[in-house]
Amino acid sequence: MPRTSNLYPADFRDQLIPVARTGRSVESLARKFETCAATIMGRLRQTRIDGGVRDDGPTNLEREEMTRLRREIRQFRMKSDILSKGRQFRAIDGVDGPANGIALCQCGSVKSCT
Repeated sequence: MPRTSNLYPADFRDQLIPVARTGRSVESLARKFETCAATIMGRLRQTRIDGGVRDDGPTNLEREEMTRLRREIRQFRMKSDILSKGRQFRAIDGVDGPANGIALCQCGSVKSCT
């Protein structure tokens, strides 16, 4: 599962990109800023994707949209589950009273009315 927070502040990451574009090696930047070289390379890659230089991955805007849509899908599924459970209880209770000798107790549990 991905991390929910960034380890480095946004201004630090933003300062790293222009320095990396000056031609310094990623390894020397990693030593200087005490970060992992893979972090710097990933940040450079994402900047190139966002800038339109590369097209082998989603941009930050596309990532945010996918996250928002996944959240909406999760919410719709939860609502659908809640509604289907409500329909099940209505089918058990019936419109005019208990059906098949089964009713809901005041506490919400299903009991047999025999």
